[in-house]
Amino acid sequence: MGHSNVWNSHPKNYGPDAVFLVVNRDNLLGGKRKQRGLTRVWVYWLKTILRGKMSSDRQWMYKRFMNGILIQEFLNGLETFINFACSQSRWMDGDKIKCPCNNRKCQNMSFRDVNTVRYHVAKYGFVPNYFVWIYQGESTMAVDSDQNEGSESYVCSEEPSNTYHRMVNEAAGADFNMDDMDEPPNPEAQKFYDMLKAADNELWPGCKTHSQLSLVARLMSMKSENHMSEKLFDQVTKLMKEIVPDNNLVTDNFYSTKKLLRGMGLPVEKIDCCFNGCMLYWGADSDLISCKFCDHPRFKKPPRVAEKRQKTKVAYKKMYYFPLIPRLQRLYASNATAHDMKWHSEHEVEQGVMRHPSDSLAWKHFNQIHPDFAAESRNVRLGLCTDGFQPFGQSGQQYSTWPVIVTPYNLPPWLCMKEQYMFLSILVPGPKNPKDKLDVFLQPLIAELNHLWDVGVNTYDISKKQNFMMRAALMWTVSDFPAYSMLSGWSTAGRLACPYCMDKSDAFTLKFSGKQSWFDNHRKFLPANHPFRRNRTAFRKNKTVTTVPPVVRSGDDILTEIQSLGLKKVTEMDATRTNGPICRTCGWRKHSIFWDLPYWRSNLIRHNLDVMHIEKNVFDNVFNTVLNVDGKTKDTFKSRQELNDYCRRPELKRNEATGKYPKACYTLDKKARQTFQ
Repeated sequence: MGHSNVWNSHPKNYGPDAVFLVVNRDNLLGGKRKQRGLTRVWVYWLKTILRGKMSSDRQWMYKRFMNGILIQEFLNGLETFINFACSQSRWMDGDKIKCPCNNRKCQNMSFRDVNTVRYHVAKYGFVPNYFVWIYQGESTMAVDSDQNEGSESYVCSEEPSNTYHRMVNEAAGADFNMDDMDEPPNPEAQKFYDMLKAADNELWPGCKTHSQLSLVARLMSMKSENHMSEKLFDQVTKLMKEIVPDNNLVTDNFYSTKKLLRGMGLPVEKIDCCFNGCMLYWGADSDLISCKFCDHPRFKKPPRVAEKRQKTKVAYKKMYYFPLIPRLQRLYASNATAHDMKWHSEHEVEQGVMRHPSDSLAWKHFNQIHPDFAAESRNVRLGLCTDGFQPFGQSGQQYSTWPVIVTPYNLPPWLCMKEQYMFLSILVPGPKNPKDKLDVFLQPLIAELNHLWDVGVNTYDISKKQNFMMRAALMWTVSDFPAYSMLSGWSTAGRLACPYCMDKSDAFTLKFSGKQSWFDNHRKFLPANHPFRRNRTAFRKNKTVTTVPPVVRSGDDILTEIQSLGLKKVTEMDATRTNGPICRTCGWRKHSIFWDLPYWRSNLIRHNLDVMHIEKNVFDNVFNTVLNVDGKTKDTFKSRQELNDYCRRPELKRNEATGKYPKACYTLDKKARQTFQ
């Protein structure tokens, strides 16, 4: 290939094994080409030659000392590494980069600030054979064609330059490499290989502008942006197939196009559900045409005009379920995450310090109860969270949607809370809050979790290049206080709202407002000889506390109580009629669907409260009370009216002469509020 052709060609026209070197134009063409900047020249190399060159260019990484002193070449190279790592914001955690030093606490597993990385590498050196800086983003970096003249040149990564090839790789996961697999791919993995092959296939012999994948991606994008019908799409593809030369790979119709792209995405199931949220038309009930609870029809009645023409029935309501298994398998299909999925069992634990859920007592307790599950470090530990939101809040339309998100806790703390590892599993439709009927929509997820526990799924681990039977377990849920009731089945309203005290609650009803108050319920958790227990003035007046806190109940005890009460799951027939009278005598409202998980009763912690919501509510109440914000302060007329019935606060009593209440010492006056602002 001549220099002129190379000069005018575009990187996207080349295959996935193409890499380019950035070289100075004067060195390449002897100064004949008088243009500013650098010349981009494509050079085809075998991967082994490329790696060999990379190794030879970076021998400075392992030549730190001369006569016991750090040599200048190493220091210069270290600065080059630091500058490169800081330029790849995608691979950073804020202003921190992964430390490649040979210290066992780092080794590209921990994020450190730049100065710490510089010190660690100088002290411990680089990890062995780390000539390609993949953990700092070199494997996905594109060389900047506008580098300044005379800057140091380096070889770009082995990442394919084909845009659509890269799109497939991103769908498969970072650093997904089909060449490194020793075992034959399973059918699921084969879909990705088909996509990679399609990314390189020319539309016809000699076509350099588009591959088969690039064409179908562009066509699908045009269909979406311009609301193209399937009929028009079929006509366009048919016309294209007639125009282009023979032996082409242009798809025939919309179906074949969608089939080719299907391997890129993750599956989603649309499941019909009752308009009132009573049931799902799923599993054994998939053929029903009306709700077995409320008898509401499943499908909308078509208009008389379209009754004969309409072939597809339209359901009143649908939910979206995103299967969990393919998402978990993809974590092990990628070099970027497969090794990190074992971090929870390999990281160094410091006694008395909890940096990750794997350091908690609940995690260790689970390992002791289920040693066969814990023996395989690649088994996945999951957490579930949910909350409602108003997608049309600004328009004023009342519509409550509830997403259910599952998170794998195997990953290190700097990854497991990242957005890309929070898997949307269920999207519960509105417009109403599902409340206790949330369990109805959780059925597919619980069934999949049971399968992952009882049977498992054959999964390929790219880091070890072997197949294994992956299992998974749900460790706990995370939610705010109202959602806690929906998930656990324990009511969070009324005198028994406390999920810890339960029926041992010391809550009382306020005389004037009729509200429940848990003031002074905390003293029973203090040590038996604590002076606050005997204090009669600072808390509720003339009251001492001698009771002990309630014992933490095990999952077996709670499940036994629920079963003895006769509570039913909301998915069972006559659940509303059976649970209604029972709910009036206790705090339980239903038999939660989570008890269907065989290990749920043995979990040390089953439900967690989201501290963010609690902290926000406490802060808002304290802030509004101190600033005496009208309509939001808790220091109201009614609260003052009954304050001295329960507490000894004579300074806050009503002035009988004026009929007004004095200002509290903890509230700011107008001048102080202005200063505060």
